[in-house]
Amino acid sequence: MSDPTVPPSGPAPRRTPLYDLHVELGGKLVDFAGWSLPVHYPAGIMVEHRHCRTAAALFDVSHMAQVLIRGEGAAEAFERLVPGDIVGLAEGNLRYSMFTNERGGVLDDLIAGRVPEGLFVVANAARREADLAHMRQALEPEHPVEELEDRALLALQGPRAAEVLGRLCPGSSGLAFMQTMTAKLGGEPCRIARSGYTGEDGFEISVAAADAVALARHLLAEPEVAPAGLGARDSLRLEAGLCLYGHELTPDTTPVEAGLGWTIARRRRSTRGFPGADVILRQLAAGPERKLVGIRPDGRAPAREGTEIDDPAGRRIGTVTSGGFGPTVGGPVALGYVRAEHAAPASPLQLSIRGRPHPAKVVALPFVPHRYKR
Repeated sequence: MSDPTVPPSGPAPRRTPLYDLHVELGGKLVDFAGWSLPVHYPAGIMVEHRHCRTAAALFDVSHMAQVLIRGEGAAEAFERLVPGDIVGLAEGNLRYSMFTNERGGVLDDLIAGRVPEGLFVVANAARREADLAHMRQALEPEHPVEELEDRALLALQGPRAAEVLGRLCPGSSGLAFMQTMTAKLGGEPCRIARSGYTGEDGFEISVAAADAVALARHLLAEPEVAPAGLGARDSLRLEAGLCLYGHELTPDTTPVEAGLGWTIARRRRSTRGFPGADVILRQLAAGPERKLVGIRPDGRAPAREGTEIDDPAGRRIGTVTSGGFGPTVGGPVALGYVRAEHAAPASPLQLSIRGRPHPAKVVALPFVPHRYKR
């Protein structure tokens, strides 16, 4: 997911199947990674954020790339592009991983799931064309890479999400975090995954574009559900300490630096065979020179992306990658990279905000505990 504050440029943004519904609901639409999406609705970001933490929020994430990779051996072939254990996935299970380059940097992060046809992959909208080209060059013709352009993707997130979805599709309650199934929802065939980008329990629902509005209305008719936009999605993922491509993850950032070493299974550390393996495995063994950390600035002033991070003596040690106000935390929160020797929780920092030094400290992530169903 990319930054919703980037101003529009180039061709007119694409519209998701829910565009007219967003307009009807009063959504403030922005150009986001080439798509017209609501940054918030009339209730505002704070209300939407809190509703997701206490009830259930519905997000339109149809801008994400949905891809089907077909054929026997698709998992083995796909595994050559990522450091995650894809071969070991049982049917119906999902795994978070990333495309890496030869320097160990992250080209994109993604979710891959084992399905009867092969692999179902969801990747970031901003990297859609690059990811498709990357996969097709590496996998075709043996494993056709099909972009599912006729599908929408909805995210129902929050502590009441399972209750809501269970009324409409009782079988969904049996899913654990990072599992997927096919079922009818509101009479429409869907792929339902227990996953999301808020730190809350919830589901992501892939549905035919033609059926998306009817399904969204069906969900919004439930008393616990309210619509939410990109602004709340970003503040929720920030409080949950989740990485954002283009900010915490870049081609010059390794999974180990980003605190994602846990995504690299023991078997992959032994077999290698993925781009950047030498760099990544060396960092896993010896530790990286810099690390992603959670940061709590003192006071109320938020530290935005690009804010310089110094040690107490004024020496530059890093940069903020994402920052803002955490409604659940009740104050400013930020993510940033600092030199490894300053990454321990409680380490004192100085942030240069509006040209003035502001004290801060490193804190353990996440800022708000995850509430996934294990």
